[in-house]
Amino acid sequence: MSNQQSESQTFTSSSTPPQAKGWDVLKQHVIDHKVEVALWTTRVFTILFTCGFFIPVLGNPYNAYYKALMSNAATSALRLHQRIPRVTLSREFLSMLLLEDSCHYLFYSLIFLYVTPVTLVLLPVFLFAVLHSASYSLTLLDRPDVRENAYTRLLISLVEFQSRNILRLVAFTEIFLMPYTVVLIFLGRAGLLTPLIYYHFLTLRYSSRRNPYTRNMFYELRLVMENLANKPGTPAFLRNILLSVVTFASRLAPQQQPAPQQAQ
Repeated sequence: MSNQQSESQTFTSSSTPPQAKGWDVLKQHVIDHKVEVALWTTRVFTILFTCGFFIPVLGNPYNAYYKALMSNAATSALRLHQRIPRVTLSREFLSMLLLEDSCHYLFYSLIFLYVTPVTLVLLPVFLFAVLHSASYSLTLLDRPDVRENAYTRLLISLVEFQSRNILRLVAFTEIFLMPYTVVLIFLGRAGLLTPLIYYHFLTLRYSSRRNPYTRNMFYELRLVMENLANKPGTPAFLRNILLSVVTFASRLAPQQQPAPQQAQ
């Protein structure tokens, strides 16, 4: 009887296919999620190249600067392919393309690829890369075959927890770069068209459907400047400058289209 049980156990164990572990599971995950893994990879490269620009230990920092922008452009192109897989030569397609945040940052990378390296330019792409790569890293850590590291999970969770502040900082940097591109012209580090092209990028960010942080940051900055201008101790010349800046920025802001009303 015991011999029959042992034989049946042996047959059962031999008939059960061995579970894939380690590299086999990782390989299968890459096959099943090609675009997601490619996005994670390009974002990690953006982080590494940005660090290489600030800490030039692996070669020319200027090369790292442009490679960081190209990695961000690759991320944006992959994300666009994921969001809009079908490409058509039509006006509707172009309108839909310009609504995508990934299109905005593809545009952003192309703008500054032809400008002398500016440290502040890498901040938005670096922060976006950190935020989104951290999100997918949590997905990778949640797989049962991955041996967890408590410190790694804590660090990634901290990035996720600070996502709102990160997005606010990105929005502030986007806005601050607008007058800074004008300064770059006088410093001889940018062309005359750079501020005009960047203005179009900023209007796209202001009108973004999925990311309201740039629009909200404009509103917060307007409140700060108006409150400062209306303080009794503010000199008259400074008050006039602040109110003129607010008025000028309000005129340049794109008009928001009202949301379509649903039928009753």
